Amino acid sequence: MSEHAIRQPAVAGQFYPAEPESLRREVQHHIEAATLPDGLGPVRAVVAPHAGYVYSGPTAGHAFKSLQDLPHRDWTVFLLGPAHRVPVNGVALSDHSAFRTPLGDTPIAVDRVNEMLDVSRLYTRARDAHRPEHCLEVLIPFLQVALSDFRLVPMLFGEVDPREVGEDLVDRVHEDDLIVVSSDLSHFYPDDTARDLDQEFLDALLAGDTRGVMGGEACGRAPVGTLMVVAERKGWIPHLLDYRTSADTAGDKSRVVGYAAVAYTT
Repeated sequence: MSEHAIRQPAVAGQFYPAEPESLRREVQHHIEAATLPDGLGPVRAVVAPHAGYVYSGPTAGHAFKSLQDLPHRDWTVFLLGPAHRVPVNGVALSDHSAFRTPLGDTPIAVDRVNEMLDVSRLYTRARDAHRPEHCLEVLIPFLQVALSDFRLVPMLFGEVDPREVGEDLVDRVHEDDLIVVSSDLSHFYPDDTARDLDQEFLDALLAGDTRGVMGGEACGRAPVGTLMVVAERKGWIPHLLDYRTSADTAGDKSRVVGYAAVAYTT
């Protein structure tokens, strides 16, 4: 595998530790510290936050703890997030062969990516969008710890109708596939305001109200909306696992970001 084909880490040492053992210990700590409801059931998708681990790591730990008891399979993970850095028309798929973190290289499901590009106008090949983007990268170490074997289909959402993407993914996501959505919630409000806004968003998500979700302030509302379309068609049920704001981890209540972990089960 040539080095130029590997998507290099963009935020190691900033959003999470760059040293492998420190990173593994921190991820394991967040996963082990999480508690899940009894009888959660088989998980098919999760929503997790993508801030620096000092802020959102405890919430992300809940999402990925829910994946640890899945049966051993050669999983393909459709990893969905919003494009923060580079404008995108449609959904940007990576033409890399692997994504690298300090924990190693995770292969891209190149066959699945090529198939999506070949048959749908919704997708575009955009390495430049993926190169600086943090929202997918920060979740990959959690996946590397929670799952033994998996490949990625990395998807960055730009200007696109999430319902169309969801309808397209319904027939692509099979029994050996998982969906992971990367999204923070409201940004930079006082803590009380943020909690009210986030409650409205989460109420809509749990009720299957796609319109309400798309009217919210989560940066990843488009990929969340896409997951909701898939879940509705497949009969998956959402469960809120954890919610907090950066005030809970960083202490400053004047300007916070909201974080939630949600699991979808059969």
